[in-house]
Amino acid sequence: MVLPELALTGYPPEDLVLRPGFMRRSDQTLQDIAQHVHGIDVIIGHPRADGNQRFNSASWLRDGQVIGCYDKWDLPNYAVFDERRYFVSGDQPLVIEVSGVRVGVLICEDTWTPEAARAAKEAGAQLLVSANASPYYQHKHQDRAKILKERHGETGLPILYLNCVGGQDELVFDGHSLAIDGKGSLSAPALLCEEVLLLVEFELESGRFDYLHWPKGETDDLPVIYEVLTCGLRDYARKNKFQSVVLGLSGGIDSALCAALAADALGPENVLAVMMPSRHTAELSLILATEQINMLGLQHENISIEPIYQAMLNQLAEVFAGRRENFTEENLQARARGNLIMALSNKFGHLPLATSNKSELATGYSTIYGDMCGGFSPIKDCLKAVVYELSNYRNTRSEAIPQGVIDRPPSAELAPDQLDADKLPPYPVLDEIITRYVELDQPIGEIVAAGFDEAVVRQVAGMVLGAEYKRRQGAPGPRITRRAFGRDRRYPITSGWRDSGLHEDA
Repeated sequence: MVLPELALTGYPPEDLVLRPGFMRRSDQTLQDIAQHVHGIDVIIGHPRADGNQRFNSASWLRDGQVIGCYDKWDLPNYAVFDERRYFVSGDQPLVIEVSGVRVGVLICEDTWTPEAARAAKEAGAQLLVSANASPYYQHKHQDRAKILKERHGETGLPILYLNCVGGQDELVFDGHSLAIDGKGSLSAPALLCEEVLLLVEFELESGRFDYLHWPKGETDDLPVIYEVLTCGLRDYARKNKFQSVVLGLSGGIDSALCAALAADALGPENVLAVMMPSRHTAELSLILATEQINMLGLQHENISIEPIYQAMLNQLAEVFAGRRENFTEENLQARARGNLIMALSNKFGHLPLATSNKSELATGYSTIYGDMCGGFSPIKDCLKAVVYELSNYRNTRSEAIPQGVIDRPPSAELAPDQLDADKLPPYPVLDEIITRYVELDQPIGEIVAAGFDEAVVRQVAGMVLGAEYKRRQGAPGPRITRRAFGRDRRYPITSGWRDSGLHEDA
């Protein structure tokens, strides 16, 4: 039986491994488990301390004892990974014979680089088993398949690649375990975002796997993303002891998708949707929000913010005298709504959901302490185009989002006749620039050379840099891209640097 990387503690344990009591408890738990292992071999991932050094390890358990321990060689320190802060690299292979087969152990990143697999083969391995905590990003299963082909091509060995399942803060571990046999034939990815006991039989002479129980997982892009977002929301809520969520339902596309995700993750009876109209709320918004509430069977409230907004304006009238109205008055409305959401969260114990998407968070087109207010942000790594794509996909399963929500032009409804297009470039243009500037780290000059208007590119780049302080205070949310705000992209808030537009300024 093979269990994932750091299965005993969960991945990533982060600074918990710096606490001596945590490490002692981890070691004691490993020993307790080992005592109960009889008649089967078990490989389990765990953190290991040796004096002042700590290792990301996997222990081989047999007949009540730990008969071998492997320390991870390659410690990733890029993107969301920060293992060199905590662990020391191993340098010895572990190969143990079971049922006449010499099995070499790898841990996650060891599979993505050649050295550890090569060392295991040199130590006599006939089969490689890789225990992973590999978080999702778009098309990750394709990258895993490519890596397994590379390792097999170098070693000629069959490889079992086990990945864990579940949400952990901003990371979602999607499962999608893989295998490549001795002839280089890949299995289908196993189940997506669902725990399952995979059963495989290995024949040494042919190098063949017999997949006794290997249910195939979904691989089409939109269903995978939707399930990853659902899993991330479900696990964040349940693991942090929330039974229900609350969100503002505006009649717009972002809150509509969040409501559908929440209903799928936790059940519609555990979702409180709150309509909070003001003087600028169109009647159509309330009609569409009500339609979705009825469509999904959500719990709901209708609480006007108009009295709160008017009271705030009255209180500030003397101080604001002589000043023109601007975004301040718009933000007052968003913050009134944020206050109501937080009040309902405090009183009834709901997890408050923020509904901003990646396009808004990138440009700062969101109100800090307003619509950014929340404990979890389900679509924070979804560009606006992806929000529409996911909404249309969800409706192919069953009606969950009114077509009128999808069809109407997006608006914050904080001012008369307001549209997002009044302050932002068209979303198709904006999303492509964000992808290039944020996810690919392309400099302004390179983006302009790709055919984008320089003034627009500079506008977007300036907005991205200027909104860093907002994002730093935003709620966590599931990562679906290679470069999400938060663990992935870490820019200083206080910075005088600006891209001059030259290619070398990437």
